This record gives sequence, C-alpha cells and structure tokens, in this order.
Amino acid sequence: MHVFVTGASGHLGSVLVPELLAAGHRVTGLARSDSSAAAVAALGAEVRRGDLDDLDGLRAAASAADGVVHLAFKHEEMRTGGFLDAVAADRRAVTALGEALAGSGRPLVIASGTLTLALGGSGGSGGRAERPSTEEEAAPAGPRADTENLVVAMAGAGVRSSAVRLPPLVHSDLDRHGFTPALIGFARAAGYAGYPGEGANRWPACHTLDAVRVFRLALEQAPAGSRLHAVGDTGVTHREIAEAIGRGLGLKAEAVPAERTAEYFGFLAPFIGLDNPVAADRTRELLGWAPTHPGLIADLDAGHYFAAGAAAVS
Repeated sequence: MHVFVTGASGHLGSVLVPELLAAGHRVTGLARSDSSAAAVAALGAEVRRGDLDDLDGLRAAASAADGVVHLAFKHEEMRTGGFLDAVAADRRAVTALGEALAGSGRPLVIASGTLTLALGGSGGSGGRAERPSTEEEAAPAGPRADTENLVVAMAGAGVRSSAVRLPPLVHSDLDRHGFTPALIGFARAAGYAGYPGEGANRWPACHTLDAVRVFRLALEQAPAGSRLHAVGDTGVTHREIAEAIGRGLGLKAEAVPAERTAEYFGFLAPFIGLDNPVAADRTRELLGWAPTHPGLIADLDAGHYFAAGAAAVS
C-alpha cells in the first residue's frame, strides 16, 4: 500500500514511518521545512513538501495514495493560546483529505484524543467518571470531537475512515514535546511536582511504540467508521504521576492550590483536572492489538525523561 502520512517527522510519525515500511508499505511523508524533509527522507520515505494550509496539495497527495494517516496538528499554536485556530486548520485539512478519498473505499486514519470524552461528559458526571469510557462512546460536539465525528461520518461517503484516540500521555524516550515533558517542566519551574486538588483524577497513557501500532493496524484492517483507543494504562492518578516526577527530579509532590492552577499548569490548566479513565477492550479485540511496552510510571522511573539533554517544556 502507498501511504501518505502527515506529521511524518513528529513524535509519532517518526516511529510510524519505519513501522509501515517494515510491514511492506511505501510511504510519502508531508514536510513543511527543510529539516522536516531531511528527517522524513532519512526514515526511508518519499517527501512531499507542504503544510496543513495547503489544501490542494493535501487533496493531490491523498488522491495519489492508497491510504492516508493524518497525524499533523499545529501544536505550537495550542501552546500559545491559538487552540481553536489549530483545531479549525485541522478540520479543513481533514475535510480536504476526505474529499480526495470519497467513494474510493481507501482508508483515512486520523489522530484524535481521549480527552474529548471527558470534555463531553462521557463515562460519568460530577467530576469523576464512574467507569472507563469505551470506544462506542463519543462526545456529540466540541473542538476536536467535531473533527472526529466528521471523519467517522465519512464512512457513509465511501471512505474506510477511523479515528484513533490517543491518551494525553503518549510516553517514551522519543517524547520530547508532549504533555509528560510539559509536566516535568512545570515541576522544575515551580520547585515541586504538582497535582490538581487531591490528585485523584486519572489520565490514560500509552507507550509510543504501542500507540503507532494501532495506527498501522487501523490503516490495514479497521472497518469504516471505527473509533479506536491507543491506550495502555486505563487511568493513572495525577498524584501518582506527580510522585513519579518528584522521584525523578528529587522534589516533593504537592497539591497545587486552586488559585495557582493556571500559573502552575500553563496551557494545560483547562484540562488538568479532568478525570479521563479509558478502556481499549474493543480495539484489542478488533485489531488483535495489545500493549507490550512499559506503562507510564515504569517509564518515568526508568529515568530517561530526567537525563541531561532531555527536553523541558514550560
């Protein structure tokens, strides 16, 4: 299969491209800069120059491919207060990709997020979920949920579409700019490893290498209109996460007072208190997938996030 991958030089893309090539696929990766183009070429993929705003280029690349995996997102805009602008750009890009694949039966796999379920109130109410959310559940609306729902609906237009919901914490020694380095950066800046409230709210997590395998399997075999969960840890409490970060940095783990939430957690403040336990039973059954790499706490305790030269995001 000839696969067009957006975000091919990023955290997930740089692992997915070799995964696809090893499975016998041919890959073309989108690159918006010279450095990204060099990185994509070094992975063994063909390079297509462009970005998410080049909608005609996206349509052309998708039309020339047997399938598409869409990983790119304007993360830098999200971090600097332009989250809704980034979401709008993502929706336009996804729409263009879907238009190119309409009526073909070819696969389109996009990255979504499990936090859409917590934001939409799925799995419980009153601030704490009564049970883990499942793949069958979906938020009816919301910034990223709207894009996910758009893609799932493309099944009715002859696209073998699927949305892979990623947990907020996709972790490994390849993670340089995700939410895990961000939490570590916040702790370094504050002098303590903070958690919101009592720290009882839970976030799911998955190792990078396990997550990218879900994307490959979805590309190869997921039925049209699938929602999938790339989740290893169903839910790790924020207190456990803070304690592991504290061990790695030699700092105490402490509750962040409510009045300091925005100051401490920065761009993550609107989401940090969400309770988001998530199950992946249907994904395991449907794709024959199971995580095989370390969970979040074991990965934090391995020390690589705290080694000299590790990225610190604040």
